[in-house]
Amino acid sequence: MNTLATLYRLRGQLGFAAGDTAEDGRLLATLVAATTLIERGAGRRFTPRLATLLHTVRPDTPQELLLTDDLLALTTLLNGDGRTIAPADVLILPGSRLRLKGGAAFTWQDTPHQAISVGGLWGWHDDWAQAWRGSSDSVQNNPLSAGATVLNVLDADGPDSFAEAPRFQVGQLLRLEAEYVRVLAVNPAANTLSILRGVNGTTAAAHAVHTPLDIYQPPHDAELLCLRLAMWLFREPNTVNGDSLPPLLRPALETLRRVRV
Repeated sequence: MNTLATLYRLRGQLGFAAGDTAEDGRLLATLVAATTLIERGAGRRFTPRLATLLHTVRPDTPQELLLTDDLLALTTLLNGDGRTIAPADVLILPGSRLRLKGGAAFTWQDTPHQAISVGGLWGWHDDWAQAWRGSSDSVQNNPLSAGATVLNVLDADGPDSFAEAPRFQVGQLLRLEAEYVRVLAVNPAANTLSILRGVNGTTAAAHAVHTPLDIYQPPHDAELLCLRLAMWLFREPNTVNGDSLPPLLRPALETLRRVRV
């Protein structure tokens, strides 16, 4: 389950009463559908994922590598001859490109096709440095084991570091050290979260008590469009693709589209 907006936000936009949860299943389904339509239409993903992708060298410009996806952070780079290239020796350029410093070139052995291995965090954000918000909360399991799916917290519905409440909401992506987890359910009375472990290419691991919990903040435009589109899908349940999107939503989607060079 990947969503660009939360169940709490969508319920609020639709004017549902706090205790009215009868439609939560449908609402979650519309959030997933809206996110899928947005990412498919924009040709990019708006939540970070850890992955290693193979890339092709263009023989006419071997100093640069055109990336197949948006790169948020480079972690590993393996040249076509098996040599590791340090991230410090690489420039990340606009237009999803990598350029080797000092005039060095990407190489290959038998074929330039998928010769270069690029590992990192992939996705798009307009302000990646501010993409994670402190929850003002932490792991209360002592410890949280790698296989646990219930996370104990101090105050499940208290305010976060930006004074927004509830701090934890269904659909959020949380960061615990190097692991990402997805919030599936929130129990404010018990101060527990049901979570999906090791999502978006990360690995589930044990975390000590008091490990900080950070909350991913999707690009504001993508989140707002997700809410608007989910509201429309909820009211138009027979709509299953993006071909019949309301005219008012199409320009918003165009602004998020990935431009390939």
